[in-house]
Amino acid sequence: MDEYDLIDVRDGEKTHSNTRNAETSELHIDFFITKASMADRLETSTDLTTTSDHAIVCAQLKWDEGQRVKLSRKITGWDNDGLKSKEEEENYKKAQKEWEDKSSKRPVLDEKSNEEDLQKKAEWMQRNFVNHLNRCCKKVKVCARSKRWWTAEIAENRKILGSIKSAQKKGEASRQQVKMRRSNLRRIIRQLKTEMWEMWRKCLTSATRDQVWQALRYMKPGGLQTTKAMRSRTGEVAESWEEKVGLIKEEAFPRPLKGVERKAQEEGGEMWKKITDEDIREALFNQSIQKAPGPDRLGFKAIRLLWEWDSQRIINVVKTSFRLGIHT
Repeated sequence: MDEYDLIDVRDGEKTHSNTRNAETSELHIDFFITKASMADRLETSTDLTTTSDHAIVCAQLKWDEGQRVKLSRKITGWDNDGLKSKEEEENYKKAQKEWEDKSSKRPVLDEKSNEEDLQKKAEWMQRNFVNHLNRCCKKVKVCARSKRWWTAEIAENRKILGSIKSAQKKGEASRQQVKMRRSNLRRIIRQLKTEMWEMWRKCLTSATRDQVWQALRYMKPGGLQTTKAMRSRTGEVAESWEEKVGLIKEEAFPRPLKGVERKAQEEGGEMWKKITDEDIREALFNQSIQKAPGPDRLGFKAIRLLWEWDSQRIINVVKTSFRLGIHT
């Protein structure tokens, strides 16, 4: 108990009822242990009943504020297109050179790199590229202005409403004027939303059968394709989708080695050697840039920018992952 910081938290009170004998029980909870940090969060429930003479012990879990991961609730990415615009050409070249100077001091992955090297490289790229984009790119966030129905007309009326509000604070405009401008802005938004949906409805109405199915393919992933049964070199037959996946991994890619450290496999599949730089580029640029990024905010648009600056580093990471058998 001392080793794991456990304590006995029996309260010494009788349990509330004895369902076996339909009478008050004289028994106590014989033994109940928990972590010391949880002791003040435990209590017996009088509302929840059991089929025995024991009471339910409840605990309220609290989030440790000190260990909370701080994620941005506003900033969702960077204005990469703005950085690559003609107006920002000098800043783009400067940002690219700064990244090249920083990354040139880091060793590159090769065929001798192990899993630990790969993990360190991936973490370094993620952390430093995020910090670099924070410095050289304008931060953006998803809001109403990101929607398709947001137009210059809405932006202009929103600006007018803001100026009327400022004038009201100075006593130069009445509350009724603010109310009228706000109502006008909401009316314009509702109208443009309606027009957007009406345009979409007309598009569906006039679309041919093939066009509807083509749009559906963009919106939802396609179903699994039926393939013939596969046979391994040892004669084993794979018929189900799971069996085929396992067979491909077994035959085409090396098996991950057990232990803390994985080393380049001398025996096993060598399909990873057939992965070309163009294959990796095609896989990256075939992904939608509209997909939501993770907590690090590195979406495919940001990764494409890294490809423009440092494509060889991405290629090395991907090839090393396959060589070590780290793939899904």
